[in-house]
Amino acid sequence: MPFITKQDNENVQLYYEDFGSGQPIILIHGWPLSGKSWEMQIPVLLNLGYRVITYDRKGFGKSSPSADGYDYDGLAKDLHEIITQLDLQKVILFGFSMGGGEVVRYLTNYGTQNVDKIALISSIIPLVKQKDDNPDGVPQEKLDEIMQALKTDRITFLESFHKDFYNVGLLSKTVSQKQLDYDWAIASFANPIATIKCAESWANTDFRPELKNVTVKTLIVHGDSDNIVPIDTAGKQAAQGILNNDFMIIEGAPHGLNVTHAEELNGIISRFLTSQ
Repeated sequence: MPFITKQDNENVQLYYEDFGSGQPIILIHGWPLSGKSWEMQIPVLLNLGYRVITYDRKGFGKSSPSADGYDYDGLAKDLHEIITQLDLQKVILFGFSMGGGEVVRYLTNYGTQNVDKIALISSIIPLVKQKDDNPDGVPQEKLDEIMQALKTDRITFLESFHKDFYNVGLLSKTVSQKQLDYDWAIASFANPIATIKCAESWANTDFRPELKNVTVKTLIVHGDSDNIVPIDTAGKQAAQGILNNDFMIIEGAPHGLNVTHAEELNGIISRFLTSQ
């Protein structure tokens, strides 16, 4: 299996999968899943002629955990290792949910010289937390409940989280039980330390000052029924703060729209990549 060994920590290996040829697209997964979450997008991107690379964030999927390095500087450094060690040029970066943070922090720390365009899908960008100047964000008490649940009963919390991920309820069966079971298995297998520390990063990082660093062509996609990262605190603000963007709202879509609305999302992605 292909792994990249981190140059600053030989005990940490990042698992990646590399498909096709052509201009490279790196797909960065959301929390608390793995690169497997892009299953419904990979064939479409390959058919468009791209080289498609997924990787598991450290501590998730098949990548090694570490005791630290889960802040966005550390995570962007991991992304930089992928790009550097694979010698990728003119890269396209896709960030889903938490993965949007790696994309924006990468542009902040490493610049845009080697990045062609980006996509932020159901992304946390620019801010999750509710503040006086961000009234539509997630209240601190709700974030505290998540952190406490992760520390005391992580496995049970993840079961309910993925129902919210897809807006599954008694009368709303947006995905199958098997899909929920699949996601739960991936998420529960993740390292507990990585799960908690990454949650702290996506919950507490304010990317609003960094939006000015996003100068490449950008696709923003968000569902207007996202119960995990509300569109008003994320997609709409990102579209206001990033100058060169295409902002697409998928009506009725939950956070996990890459699964529930895969056909619509794939069409949006295809048009974005093939447009001039």
